[in-house]
Amino acid sequence: RSDLHASTRTAGGAGEANIVALHSLARTMPRLAARALALIASAQAFYLPGVAPRDYMDSDKVEIRVHKLSSPRTHLPFDYYSLPFCRPDNLVKQAENLGEVLHGAVIQNSPYEVFMGRSEFRIACRVELTKAQKITLSQRVRQDYRVHLIMDNLPAATKMIAEMADGTKKDMYDRGFRLGFLGSKDIPGTEPTKPYVNNHLRFIVKYHRSDTFPGSRIVGFEVEAYSVKHTYEGQWDEKSPKLTSVPLRPDLAPMLAWSNEIVYTYDVVWEHSPIAWASRWDLYLYMGDDQVHWFSILNSLVIVLLLSGIVAMIMVRTLRRDLAEYNSVEEKEELLEESGWKLVHADVLRPPPLAAWLATTIGTGMQVLCMSFISIACALLGFLSPANRGGLLTATLLLFVLMGVPAGYGASRTFKSLRGVEWRALTLLTATAYPAAIFVVFTLLNLALWSHGSTGAVPAGTFVALLAMWFCVSLPLVFVGAFLGFKRPLPAPPTRTNEIPRQIPPQGWFLGRAVTMAVGGVLPFGAVFIELYFIMSSIWLQRFYYVFGFLALVLLILIITCAEMAIVLCYFQLCNENYLWQWRSFLNTGSAGLFLFGYSFVYFSSTLEIMGFVSTMLYFSYMFICSLLFGVTTGTIGFVASWWFVLQIYGAVKVD
Repeated sequence: RSDLHASTRTAGGAGEANIVALHSLARTMPRLAARALALIASAQAFYLPGVAPRDYMDSDKVEIRVHKLSSPRTHLPFDYYSLPFCRPDNLVKQAENLGEVLHGAVIQNSPYEVFMGRSEFRIACRVELTKAQKITLSQRVRQDYRVHLIMDNLPAATKMIAEMADGTKKDMYDRGFRLGFLGSKDIPGTEPTKPYVNNHLRFIVKYHRSDTFPGSRIVGFEVEAYSVKHTYEGQWDEKSPKLTSVPLRPDLAPMLAWSNEIVYTYDVVWEHSPIAWASRWDLYLYMGDDQVHWFSILNSLVIVLLLSGIVAMIMVRTLRRDLAEYNSVEEKEELLEESGWKLVHADVLRPPPLAAWLATTIGTGMQVLCMSFISIACALLGFLSPANRGGLLTATLLLFVLMGVPAGYGASRTFKSLRGVEWRALTLLTATAYPAAIFVVFTLLNLALWSHGSTGAVPAGTFVALLAMWFCVSLPLVFVGAFLGFKRPLPAPPTRTNEIPRQIPPQGWFLGRAVTMAVGGVLPFGAVFIELYFIMSSIWLQRFYYVFGFLALVLLILIITCAEMAIVLCYFQLCNENYLWQWRSFLNTGSAGLFLFGYSFVYFSSTLEIMGFVSTMLYFSYMFICSLLFGVTTGTIGFVASWWFVLQIYGAVKVD
């Protein structure tokens, strides 16, 4: 049989990503809105080719595709056929999106023949290994590589049973299955530290039937991997081999990876499941006990309430008293010799040093913040379902490029407020400074991956596409945003700036840059610390992350925490007659990026088992980029909040 025989009852069908989206929306949105979206998603315009529900009739061929080889210890993905596995007669590659390419996926057809409803045992092939293949296979087993397959757009998974806090047990899925294992005294028939390969696969395919559609729909794809040293009679016959190791028995010896030949076999087991097709991703996306995430939210809310109390005290009590005193005509004579934030009114809007770099950083922070908002909103509504592999990374990159308008607008407005005039140079700097730094790191990492033959190395065509997105889309959009920002007039400043700057008195140790950065960064980082652990685990331990509702709440709490922390520290700084608040307000909350980078060392030593120089360099390079963008974003929030605070308090005071 050449192609899969599938049919759908809906007019045009709805893509799997849309089905999962509707499943999520139905639980979070009002019933009327959910029905409206359901009608829209069932229309022809929303059909996504290749991910529609497939109805398999009995004996229809179910295709299995190979995805990639990956390891949580190296993070260097490889092509499935880079190892001595069975190959089909004709290799056919499936087109991948940008996110899949960056993940190192190479989706191809496989030699496995599976037919709907047929439970059978099959011999895949016999492979004779060269010395180089033996070395590579043994090395991949020692590096704990996992094999990833795809059936009906479902990834192959290893079933695990997790015990919950209340004593109940719940099934969970781990992505892929192990390539092999190292022998030990606890495994009968194995020699300690010797690598063994899993050469027999048991495909447990779960299907669902209903009166609402014909045939069956696949709702689960589990793989049980075994190591079996197959034996056969006489010489190997390709057409009709006769194995003496079948049926499989527990007393059979495992298959040593360092062998001259390996016989690959598989069998298929079909199990009926009550799980509906729209809910088949639930086991993949299960994140464990939700109480941990709620604890993270409560922990962050405590920090927010504490800071809100401090800000309320400053705004309601202290500032009201200060404004009453400063605006009192009778007490003006007595206030001449006193200190306070009003005494720096003629210098508080003085442009800081390196104003162009500050404006550039603020523009980049706006770009990342807008990208994060839209990405999380789309994922929260289910539009970035994991059924669309690589969709989240693709959407994130596209949104970052398209958010060039907010970047240019934010940078230009900031630069204009700081009395900058060279808007063309600022725009070019905003469009190239941080992207160029990230691109240089990305290029060096790509060369390292290419030298190791990893599929994680970006092909030349994709490299050109990324450059085209940068220079042909992002750069013009930044210029558009900068033009709009400079064209819009600024509101009148609340105070005038003297030509001669005021001398800043000596500051106490508690207002030193290092102290305020430590205090201003630790609280925003503490607000996202617990959720950050799950995000890093999904990236570096290859787990699914799909609790975007919690992530949206954490992002909102992070913004409030950064804003309130920046306002408090800015007020203390102005009260001590230090009017250089612009860079300090950015650095105070932007130091959260330093805490994130420091935490990456703790996570590396306590959780990960990464081996090899290139893999270690890969981890810390990407964590450096993430920490940089996180620090730029939190710093931008702090600067904008302090800017608003300064304009508010000096606009409310009477200045001669």
